Amino acid sequence: MATRPDDVWVTTFPRSGTTWSQELVWLLMNDLDFDTAVKNPLNSRYITLERYHITYLKERNLDLLDPTLRLKCAKEMLSYEAMNKAPSPRFFKTHIAFSLLPRNLLDCSKVVYVARDPRDVAVSLYHHQKLTWFYDGDFKSFWNLFINDLVVRSPYLTHLREAWALRQHPNMLFIFYENMKKDLPSSIKRVSNFLGKKVNEEQIAKLCEHLAIENFRNNKSVHPTWRAEIFNPDAEPFVRKGKSGGWREYFDEKMAAQAQRWMREGLAGSGLRFPHDSSLAF
Repeated sequence: MATRPDDVWVTTFPRSGTTWSQELVWLLMNDLDFDTAVKNPLNSRYITLERYHITYLKERNLDLLDPTLRLKCAKEMLSYEAMNKAPSPRFFKTHIAFSLLPRNLLDCSKVVYVARDPRDVAVSLYHHQKLTWFYDGDFKSFWNLFINDLVVRSPYLTHLREAWALRQHPNMLFIFYENMKKDLPSSIKRVSNFLGKKVNEEQIAKLCEHLAIENFRNNKSVHPTWRAEIFNPDAEPFVRKGKSGGWREYFDEKMAAQAQRWMREGLAGSGLRFPHDSSLAF
């Protein structure tokens, strides 16, 4: 697939604030066209690079669904041919690590990478797997899968290190989910400057309201109701709490110590510092 100079990418490890960041980036690039954003599903406004090959219809039994619902699902799975034919500017979302993306990506396109505390990522991914893949294990079992790189798109720390190493590239914006949660207006300004867009205080306030977690959870363009027909009805929703530090409700003392060791070993020498926890500097 050929990259284009006007492509814009949102790149993350799963459950790192991807959907939230996608909506922000798309609105900034489209002059805050809220009407179009509300009327058109986010997945129709973005190309998910790997979805066509990772999500296979028969694996999810989508061929057994009502034809109308099956068509809605299939629209999220563009082939590479369709991606190449899509009009500019194209918006891409991917969870693939940089080492597996086009080598000239940053030379051609702007990339927003969002990083999140891996402990919160693990909690969110656990609930996501319960929702989408009907995972029935407990969190402790899932955490052991996560830190042993046995979940899709792992290893997380390598994913993070690869992006962090590229943070100085002029076409790369590396941002922390925690900073977005703490000060969304400042994060909006930073993203808008990176994208070459100007926003005033009134527009920033409107964006903050649009992206507020309760409004975002109820926004059918980013959280379509038809997904409930194929997802686990007993699991938490796709857009959950959006918290930072919520991992503390799931980790016992032993798991917390284990997480510290795993992060220190995996990020040693990188210089990465999570903004919310000064004790985690590597």
